[in-house]
Amino acid sequence: MGLRAPNTHAIIIFLFGLVVLLLAPGCATPPRQPAVPERLQNQAQIPGLEKIRYRIGNPGDMAEMAREGLESVRREQAYLAASGHPGPLPPAVFLAISGGGDNGAFGAGLLNGWTAAGTRPTFKLVTGVSTGALTAPFAFAGPAYDATLKEVYTTISAKDILAPRSLLAALTSDAMADNHPLWKLIAKYVDQALLDVIAAEYARGRLLLVGTTDLDARQAIIWNLTKLAASHDPRALDLFRTLMVASAAIPGAFPPTMIDVEANGQPYQEMHVDGGAMTQVFIYPPSLRIKDETHQLGLQQRKRIAYVIRNSRLDPEWAQVERSTMTIAGRAISSLIQTQGIGDLYRIYLTTQRDGVDFNLAYIPDSFNAPHTEDFDTEFMRKLYAVGYDMAAKGYPWQKKPPGFTAPSGINE
Repeated sequence: MGLRAPNTHAIIIFLFGLVVLLLAPGCATPPRQPAVPERLQNQAQIPGLEKIRYRIGNPGDMAEMAREGLESVRREQAYLAASGHPGPLPPAVFLAISGGGDNGAFGAGLLNGWTAAGTRPTFKLVTGVSTGALTAPFAFAGPAYDATLKEVYTTISAKDILAPRSLLAALTSDAMADNHPLWKLIAKYVDQALLDVIAAEYARGRLLLVGTTDLDARQAIIWNLTKLAASHDPRALDLFRTLMVASAAIPGAFPPTMIDVEANGQPYQEMHVDGGAMTQVFIYPPSLRIKDETHQLGLQQRKRIAYVIRNSRLDPEWAQVERSTMTIAGRAISSLIQTQGIGDLYRIYLTTQRDGVDFNLAYIPDSFNAPHTEDFDTEFMRKLYAVGYDMAAKGYPWQKKPPGFTAPSGINE
């Protein structure tokens, strides 16, 4: 997932208690409103804020997402024309930021070092999942928010993210920890001024997207935060913050985010959790063939460049595994998450190659081995931030393909 869960010892205690709880009848859990019925999934919307999200796999939503992408190009053309920009469209630069918990300090440092190098572009599209969703709005807003990124990823500690619950509270509630500290942190930095900046960029054809997981439907959801900001709906700021929290809500570790929707005129409630439950990082769904679609509509062709920041190491991390049920299970699950993230890189790479997009990948180098004593260890994050900053300030050595990839014979890499 994106944010790390509490430590292994706490997980073992929690799971043991969960077994006891399941064997004990009559224990209540937090109430919720009815989930959207399966037959109405594709109709569910937030009243008054329709078309600010796209349900992956729903043909109607994918068509709407494609339409939004094409409309963004037209808004960009109109803005450039009004600004007196002559000639062809500039390159479209995409930035995707993965999950990774306190490893997000690497991406924050890289972005700020990129600014220092003087080569950081203005991104046409920024996407984020989990800790990437916490970084993405500031990356989208530009270098004016570099100081905010640095402050968030070099001064906070675990107490700024979560408040552990007692075993009894965890077993009778919906998570091991309370994430009210994270809500307060986001409210401190994500204000109406930031929303106004993001709304203005939507009018210029730029897009900011974050991912969550609809746990009821087991579907990935992409939220268009630029369109939400530009709606100027009185609920926009609160919902913007809510979606940032939702994207980072590790199931079981942090409470899910409940979102009220309507379908077929009836009220329902969706349960949203960490977008990393579905994907660690994304740029756009592979079903969107951006090169073909822009060509068919007669839109101007342009150079496209994708930068992917993977807030994780990609080399295998060795550890002696104790011969115990929970240790083995925990190691296996973390391995699954790691390999899922690498699989996401392959998916993005193959999609960009199909669409003629220049692929560039950054990840934590295997030479980084600073002690990591606890989740959101401030000293660890400061050192990791410095690594990302220094590498980017000197000219980041972007990788042109995922680790271990070899193109089939006859295909250009």
